[in-house]
Amino acid sequence: MTDEAPLPISAFFITRNEADRIGRAIAAVSGLVSEIVVVDSGSSDETRDIAARMGARVIERDWPGYGPQKRFAEQQCAGPWLLNLDADEVAAPDFTAELRRVFAAGEPAFAAYRTPIAEVFPGEAAPHRFAFALAPVRLYRKDAGRYSDSLVHDRVDLAPGVEIGRMTARIHHFSVRSLAEQVEKFNAYTDLQVEDLARRGKRIPAARLLVEFPLTFLKVYVLRRHFLRGWYGIATATNVAFGRHLRLAKHIERRRVEELAARSGD
Repeated sequence: MTDEAPLPISAFFITRNEADRIGRAIAAVSGLVSEIVVVDSGSSDETRDIAARMGARVIERDWPGYGPQKRFAEQQCAGPWLLNLDADEVAAPDFTAELRRVFAAGEPAFAAYRTPIAEVFPGEAAPHRFAFALAPVRLYRKDAGRYSDSLVHDRVDLAPGVEIGRMTARIHHFSVRSLAEQVEKFNAYTDLQVEDLARRGKRIPAARLLVEFPLTFLKVYVLRRHFLRGWYGIATATNVAFGRHLRLAKHIERRRVEELAARSGD
């Protein structure tokens, strides 16, 4: 908490069964933003109660996919600026301090900002100093863009000509509860990815199965610097590679089933 006035920002989260994480995520922006909105899709734990007790406006809505849910959530926000965070992401003190500096002179210099998000593994209090960080647009003026309606692509589509700034402080991403939970998450997410590929009429060659796993492992382990994280880095890089392999395998399986069904109907 802080004695400073809240910024003209609505922070919004989409949740499902995040009782163990949503409290910390909300606490990090409480008092910093003028509004906190949580859109929950059928939590069976105390996610909604925790969020409501901490001052968030909680809305229940069935799950339509990542993009549509975030698009709905941003539409519920009253502030002129939006900050999207996931329930497993924490705005660290250096990030919130930088955010106040961005708004210190009034209207920020840019209409949208990329926000570095660095992964924190179980047992770590903060990201590794050299941890790889994605930097999507998560802070943006409400009239500058909106979330894509894709089932799987977690992306803000900005209006033409919108200039993008970049925050330097990192959001802390506590994405992995356990290796087992990570695999379960990839299994569910790849189902959505396969459906998205089908809707867009995309067709990935089956030959990619030969290289998808090893190339993804190298990308994550080397380029995303998981090699700095000891054995856990090896394990998580393997899981990510398996997730990419599973997406492709399910995509090919679906095509095969559809082609066999079409032939039997001839």
